[in-house]
Amino acid sequence: MPMRQIKLARRLDLDRSLSVFARGKRDPSTQRDAGGAWWRAMRSPLGPTTLRLQLAGEQLQLDAFGPGAEWALHIGPDLAGEGDSLEGFCPEGAVAELHRKLPGLRITKAHTVLQCLVLVILEQKVVGKQAWQGYHGLYRRLGEPAPGPLPLLLPPDPQALAELPYYEMHQMGIERRRAETILFAARRAKRLAELPDMPLALAKQRLAAFRGIGPWSVAELARIALGDSDAVSVGDYHLPQVIAYNLCGQREADDARMLELLEPYAGHRGRVQRLIEVGGKALPRRGPRLAPIDLRRR
Repeated sequence: MPMRQIKLARRLDLDRSLSVFARGKRDPSTQRDAGGAWWRAMRSPLGPTTLRLQLAGEQLQLDAFGPGAEWALHIGPDLAGEGDSLEGFCPEGAVAELHRKLPGLRITKAHTVLQCLVLVILEQKVVGKQAWQGYHGLYRRLGEPAPGPLPLLLPPDPQALAELPYYEMHQMGIERRRAETILFAARRAKRLAELPDMPLALAKQRLAAFRGIGPWSVAELARIALGDSDAVSVGDYHLPQVIAYNLCGQREADDARMLELLEPYAGHRGRVQRLIEVGGKALPRRGPRLAPIDLRRR
């Protein structure tokens, strides 16, 4: 079993950093075991692989399984956010307090763009329950057993995903707009796989040119798969109010106000967003909530 140990440059909160990839304790491809290790099943250029990540004092231990093990060990530090730099980040006020409370929270670079993008697309403008329904449905339909001792599933093979009939996605609760965006992305999996090695600005520009991928999706994908600490999820239903409430106590805000408040943290605005999402104050609920739609009954 190939393995690698990395001496950490600074404190790492593995749970909070990697939780961006998991959707519940029964996530098909990303799970935390009882010993505190995180496991992630992936498709690599060398073949299927599963990576195990665990903290050992000031080191990060990586163990990999399957034909893509060497690739997994290579990108493992990025996946854990070891390449995330705090240079130029000068938090003040509420942000400084959140950073003090969450010093090990990292911005990740997963490299597996299509795997991350499918999840982002599924979460476009729907409630979490509906997104998870489609996510688990796709893995049940197309997932294959991943290498290693845990019963994880590999993300859907791009070709198999690209050939999946729309009506099958409909039965998973995925309406036509999101389904067609997923199919479009799967058919361009090779171009997506090039993004982590491109300059960040060019990678985001290419991603934004994809049909069905707007500013919110670009930011969500860039922050988890490309290591973009400045990516702000413009267009989110609740985020502007949550950001404003935590930074200045304001309960009503739009995207313009959110960006105004985040401007002092240019270069790290996505980091501030993530700090608030993980450790910030919850916005008192007074407005309407998005309601799930059961497409299987239509």
